[in-house]
Amino acid sequence: MDEKNEQFCLGKEERAVFIKVVLKLLDRGQYSKDDSLAETVSIATSILSYVEPSLVLPFVATNFQLALETTTATHQLKNAVTSVAFSGRALLLSSLCSTQSGDSSMIDTLYDLIVTSLSNALLGMDANDPPKTVATMQLIGSIFSNLATVGVSDDVPAFLQTSSLSDWLDEFFCRLFSVLQNLESSSAIAEGYQTSIMPGTFLVEDSPHYFCMLEIALGKLSKTLFNQSLKKIAKFVNANILPGATSEVGLLCCACVHSYPEEASVYLVKPILMTIMSSFEGTPTTGYVGREVPNNMSTKATLSPALETALDYYLRVLAISISYAGPVLVSYREELKHVIMSAFQAPSWKVNGAGDHLLRSVLGSLVSFYPLDQYKPFSCQSIANIIEPWGCSKAHQDREVEMLNFPPKWHDPSQDELSFANELLEFHFQSAVEELLTICQTEVQSETGDEKEHLKITLLRIHSALQGVMSCLPELRPSYKDGRSKVVEPSFFIAGSSGSTVGSSEMREKAAELVHIACRYLLKERTDDSILLALVVRVIDALVNYGSLEYDEWSSHVQAWKLESAAIIEPQCNFIVPFHAQGKKRPRWALVDKAHLHNTWRCSQSSYHRYRTDANVSPSSLMVNLVKDLLDLSLHNYETVRSYAGRSLTKMLKRWPSLISDCVLTLTENLRDSKALEHVVLGSCSILASQTVLRHLTTDSASLSSFIMGILGSSHHESIKCQKAITELFVKYNIRFSGISRSFFKNSQSLADRPGFLGLFSQINALGFETNSLHWRYNLMANRVLLLLILASRSEPDIYSQILAETAGHFLRNLKSQLPHSRMLAISALNTLLEGSPHKASVEDSQQSLDHPEECNILSTGTLLNDIIQEEGFMNDTLNSLSHVHIISDSDGSSKASYGASSFQSGSDKAITYFYFDFSASWPCTPSWISLVGGGTFYSSFAKIFKRLIQQCGMPVMSSLQTALEEFLSSKERSRQCVAAEAMAGMLHSDVSGDLESGSDWLMLQLQKVVLAPSVESVPEWASCIRYAVTGKERSGTRAPVLRQKVLDCLCTAVPQSVATSVLAKRYSFLSVALIEISPHKMSPAEEQYHVTILNELLDNMSHSSAQVREAIGVAMCVACSNVRLAGARSPGVLTEQTGNEYWYKRLTDGATELSVSIQNNSQSKQLELASDSSTANGLDNKEEADAKRMETIFHFMIASLKSGRSSVLLDVIIALFYPVLSLQETSNKDLSLLAKSAFELLKWRTLPRPFLETAIMAILSSVNDPNWRTRSALLSYLRTFTYRHTFILSGSEKSQIWQTIEKLLVDNQVEVREHAAGVLASLMRGIDKDLSKDFRNRSYAQAQRILDMRRRTPKSGHSVATIHGAVLALTASVLSVPYDMPSWLPGHVTLLAHFIREPSPVKSTVTKAVAEFKRTHADTWSIQKDAFTEDELEVLRDTSSSSSYFA
Repeated sequence: MDEKNEQFCLGKEERAVFIKVVLKLLDRGQYSKDDSLAETVSIATSILSYVEPSLVLPFVATNFQLALETTTATHQLKNAVTSVAFSGRALLLSSLCSTQSGDSSMIDTLYDLIVTSLSNALLGMDANDPPKTVATMQLIGSIFSNLATVGVSDDVPAFLQTSSLSDWLDEFFCRLFSVLQNLESSSAIAEGYQTSIMPGTFLVEDSPHYFCMLEIALGKLSKTLFNQSLKKIAKFVNANILPGATSEVGLLCCACVHSYPEEASVYLVKPILMTIMSSFEGTPTTGYVGREVPNNMSTKATLSPALETALDYYLRVLAISISYAGPVLVSYREELKHVIMSAFQAPSWKVNGAGDHLLRSVLGSLVSFYPLDQYKPFSCQSIANIIEPWGCSKAHQDREVEMLNFPPKWHDPSQDELSFANELLEFHFQSAVEELLTICQTEVQSETGDEKEHLKITLLRIHSALQGVMSCLPELRPSYKDGRSKVVEPSFFIAGSSGSTVGSSEMREKAAELVHIACRYLLKERTDDSILLALVVRVIDALVNYGSLEYDEWSSHVQAWKLESAAIIEPQCNFIVPFHAQGKKRPRWALVDKAHLHNTWRCSQSSYHRYRTDANVSPSSLMVNLVKDLLDLSLHNYETVRSYAGRSLTKMLKRWPSLISDCVLTLTENLRDSKALEHVVLGSCSILASQTVLRHLTTDSASLSSFIMGILGSSHHESIKCQKAITELFVKYNIRFSGISRSFFKNSQSLADRPGFLGLFSQINALGFETNSLHWRYNLMANRVLLLLILASRSEPDIYSQILAETAGHFLRNLKSQLPHSRMLAISALNTLLEGSPHKASVEDSQQSLDHPEECNILSTGTLLNDIIQEEGFMNDTLNSLSHVHIISDSDGSSKASYGASSFQSGSDKAITYFYFDFSASWPCTPSWISLVGGGTFYSSFAKIFKRLIQQCGMPVMSSLQTALEEFLSSKERSRQCVAAEAMAGMLHSDVSGDLESGSDWLMLQLQKVVLAPSVESVPEWASCIRYAVTGKERSGTRAPVLRQKVLDCLCTAVPQSVATSVLAKRYSFLSVALIEISPHKMSPAEEQYHVTILNELLDNMSHSSAQVREAIGVAMCVACSNVRLAGARSPGVLTEQTGNEYWYKRLTDGATELSVSIQNNSQSKQLELASDSSTANGLDNKEEADAKRMETIFHFMIASLKSGRSSVLLDVIIALFYPVLSLQETSNKDLSLLAKSAFELLKWRTLPRPFLETAIMAILSSVNDPNWRTRSALLSYLRTFTYRHTFILSGSEKSQIWQTIEKLLVDNQVEVREHAAGVLASLMRGIDKDLSKDFRNRSYAQAQRILDMRRRTPKSGHSVATIHGAVLALTASVLSVPYDMPSWLPGHVTLLAHFIREPSPVKSTVTKAVAEFKRTHADTWSIQKDAFTEDELEVLRDTSSSSSYFA
């Protein structure tokens, strides 16, 4: 680490303190059932173990030991094993450092953990417990990755010596073979075209750790230990046929062959080959391979099911085994050729598929580049002869670059290997292609079934050969426009190759030519055979998509690989060793694996971009023919064939963009064609929806015009599937729309062969009117395209100005459309198109701005819109149409979904809602939490339209709206009230110039009417209207709207005394939402004065008679007080003189404690007194009632503060009001108690920062002596949650203080409080502080023992019932703090507790319940856990649970 940066890093002591805190968090999450959380904890533990191993590694060891002892929660062991795996390197490094420093206890602890984890890992391998098995394999892989060599020298710790490892390996392979024998494959192989994909079990499918572990473990073994292991593996493989674990057994053999190819081939490859060859002897053949004339048999010969299964198993195991065999295969050249031919000639598709797998594997192993000694030990100097040094790919210092001087040995194919590969290629590729042509040209088979089988086998061989050699067979040569040679130029963008070259381009070209002929034949003669067609697609894909096979291999490895696993990463900061690294360190095998993976990616990309950047290069005629074949196949009537062909075609189009235009024109013509069949339309939509095609539309105007008009002209298709596919295609285009080519705008006029931009625009505009007979969905699509095109044309002012006014007018008329979807799209469009406003400025400024064309543009648009708005009845019709969008639910009065859209559309049309997403930020920006005004149907986008129209067109719109709104404001229908509220909100927020006074007077008059209206149904909408009206302008929302002051004036005006309480509650709710939108940091003096006025009124009315009004006052007080606080923090002197923090704070909190005591006493006295003087009682009752109502308002204030998040600035007030909340949980006033409980539930989860924490603890603990036992019980409930929430920020003394307080309540004079205290202590002992728990446990045991001894000596000793009960409850808390587990101290505590069974009640009942609960929680594992008890202790427990006998 750089010295100059050290000052910014934690020192040693600070690191230790930090890690102690983090370990508390890790301890909580260590055994979570949430896998992601548990893994995150393991990763964090791994990183910290390199920082402070003396703290973290004992934590890992303790948790691992605890997990081993736990028999009920088995998921704990999996998490514990993962933690050890992730910390494996830190364990080994720390043990070496401890050896050097002479810390023997630490060495023993760490070595014990490694030995214990490795030995227990073997027990964790279980076919019935996949997570634990995978974690175990990860652990073994992690430990072996750290070892330099295994079994070479005995100058190492005992567990790494040869004799110990030999025994361990024997046990390991026994367990592994047992797991493999009990595996069951997740699915059977389908009879079809995916012949070589072998389904695996969880060992292969879920993670790569199985194969990785085998490679590392076998690679690191010494020759002696490897030979010992190899013999065991060979004996197992040759003696068992396990179809359910084919892949797993194959990978086991593959790891052996990769480690020592010569030895492994003798023990594994050769016996398997001999077994297969002997199995094929005497079996019937089809004669489909080679030049033989097939036998004309009347009956089909078949293999027996047992033989078929055995052959399939052995062929696939062999195929996987030789993946990295390389030169060894040359020794078995003839045997392999014979076996492959026999497999293809077998009368079983299953065996044919296994032969395909084997041929691919042989070819890949012969010609590919791959590391040979990736997992083997290398000659770099190891750390203390034990630990392998790891390397960093970013290393540039000498001490770190040492390991990188040992590059791997790569497989470079020899001449013998290449000749073998060429021989296989000639026989199974060239000859097979010629056979394919022969079959297609002359029908030599007597039966059509034979021809089909012959075609299948031939295509399978071709596909297998192509997949085996991948890009080692040179690609198809392109053609050049200038007639140059077809030789590909040597210039490249990316260098990379997957292996040595075999074959030639001519070979691939010949195959392409003949496969094209075969494809046309199959489409004509065998169009119903999906297996043959799918095979043809795969062959074409392998022929033309050069490099895609490598890309698929790379992507599957990247997704499944484990190179980022914490088990094989040593972080950059490592405090165990003397220096830090330049980056993450990894073992050599992982670095080699990354290099191999990167080389695979480079190979896939080496020629991918070669032809995309050169316009002179185009695909050859062979490629074009095959693309046409793929296009036909992608429109086939079988969905499987379509999907395969579609994927292949999309890859081809991405590589050759010049082919896309013709495909788009063909496919869109299919959409327009009224006679097109359903599958043709579905296939066309699938290709057009690909990202490649949609991206091309942004650059090619002809394709774009054809695409749009093709979709809009396809309404004639009657099939529901077709319409759904077309809709989904348009939705995808709509979502991915990224603009239009600039060249399209330059050629805006139509040419003879293609429409220009304006021509296309006018065509679509014509489709967007409702007067034509187009289906409503296509009408909607046309309108949506209009919006997309005009948005794309904004960068071209000339064109944009020509179409803006007309388009805006078109969408304005659509506001009163009969189609609900069109109305909503019009709303979205107008909000986007109406920019705003010359009318916000003064008239003079507007006149000056006429010199600017864009301003003229806005004015001309405004003129056109004004003409439309002035039409008779337009505004009234528009408001009526918009009111229909507000669909009110009968049940709860709230709107359904977005704009009520789901109420009038079917399930298949749900995707349409994507058409009208908003282009602007949502409103409101401040949180909505006030329940009094929730659940409304106010749509801010509607209000925004009215605001923009007024800003664009000026006072004429305001006049039209005023006229139309007269009727709507007086309407009783809620939907009409909703529209009125939205229109009013837009008017109030528009800030228009002109005759502002008269307009605002009318608005204020209407607003006053709304406030005083007795109706309450539409309160949420009008509250939203006011909130919208006072919302700040600009991006930050800090500039006040012009009419905000008048709105606040209107709301601050006191209402007459005679109005209903609902009106008063409505006014306070309106005030609350208005104040929420005022930014406290930017408040003007006038707004500050409003707060003063409002607060005074609210504080005076806290005892209002109506519950609804009191709730509204509490909410309003919360908003006003928090605003005052925040404004005071900005400028302390401004508000202090008038309100300060003192004025309202004192009025709220002063006397609150006394008030709560008074209410409590009155509640008790009411229950006790039976009669009193009526006149006095009446006067007292009035005062008591007023006090209770005031307290209700205070609770509403607290609830609102805690719900809204505004409590962070009101914490001192909240703490001051803590006692009333605590003490009024149970009173005769049920409403008050309900509010107190609600406040309590919110309060107990609120975390308190310092310095409020100290004040809160003092306030809380002072309640411990409260005379009312219900208050003390509530205090315990609060402390349980409070301590849990603050466990990481409470100091040791504060925790101790809380603990003592709860202990004190164990001997409370009220039995309910005592029992509650015991329950709280039991839960705290599970996590708050281990030292406190241990101390309490020891003290409680000692005290109980003393009391028991004294009671035995003198049964009538002077102990009170509370003292004895408290001691028993303390024991009970200890016992119940560890359900399901059996720590060493528990048997003594349970037995001591049981001895108190003779005591009278309530002690006896407590003991009985506690022992019964102990037995219940330990019942599942009692057969194991009872061994922790002595016979005497078990006898005492039995006596406790047995009932007294009548005949005793």
